[in-house]
Amino acid sequence: MNGKIRGMIGVDKMGAKILFLNPTTYEVEKVLDGFQRTVHELLVVPETGLAYVPIFGDGIHGRNPNPGHTLCIIDLLKREHIGDIDLRPYIAPHTLRLGPDGLIYITCENSAVVAVIDRTTHKVTGAIDSGSTNGHRLIISPDGQRLYTENEEDSEVSVIDLPKRKLLGKIKTPHPLAGIAISPDGRTVVTVSDAEPALYLIDMASERVSRTVMLKSVSKAAQIARYSPDWSLLGVTSLNSDTVSLISPSFNDQVAIEVGRQPMDMAFRDNELFVACQGDGSVHVIDIPARKWKSSFPAGTGCESLGFF
Repeated sequence: MNGKIRGMIGVDKMGAKILFLNPTTYEVEKVLDGFQRTVHELLVVPETGLAYVPIFGDGIHGRNPNPGHTLCIIDLLKREHIGDIDLRPYIAPHTLRLGPDGLIYITCENSAVVAVIDRTTHKVTGAIDSGSTNGHRLIISPDGQRLYTENEEDSEVSVIDLPKRKLLGKIKTPHPLAGIAISPDGRTVVTVSDAEPALYLIDMASERVSRTVMLKSVSKAAQIARYSPDWSLLGVTSLNSDTVSLISPSFNDQVAIEVGRQPMDMAFRDNELFVACQGDGSVHVIDIPARKWKSSFPAGTGCESLGFF
């Protein structure tokens, strides 16, 4: 799929549905339902016309008594749920990323591994031990050499040699974690504190936390960190403060903008940032150059993740 944006997809975690929205009017055009609880996070691969949505289970991180084991395959052109990938024996799939090698890597929390999926066969081809209690979110370095998992309650980041699929070690952080991102040069891993409104910046040369950045005008701990496609901005949502922070790559300039209840993941489109708020079923549009709230619209019961294709 090439050219202009054709559509918008939202993962309605609270409603256990997947939504297709008009990318101009934001009206919901199609709803996919019948999923087990609960659809959780999203990977969109526009060039193949597919998206992938994990079934995490009916609980939350650390308290997920009925973990899922499925990765749903969504056809973006047909707007249909066309198949599933069975991840067993690995369970509670969560964050997934497409590696530079073309493989999908996904944390399976309750199994504390990163499962590896071949997109040509849609089969699990292996798993990497994260050495954690519950591997939470992951990020892959731009050069594809390292994969990092954020291990929430362990207050650690696991460092994995991706080509060798080997755990190299773990880096301690001051408090438990909730999110993770990486700078464009791969030299700084950004971790989000789950205990205070702060970011812990890890210098990968020394493999130590080199700087703590407090989030301005954010009263409680944040959740998800995501860089814009051109790396000019870092967005950080605070689930409990109902804000999204726009932060410069130097971390010296930041502004917090109020959005809806329980903001989670974000999607960038040109000069706009879309913030999914799972607590009230709203999506908020931020004008990036102006650093201001622009508009909002309803989307399901409560979307966690968004994407364009």
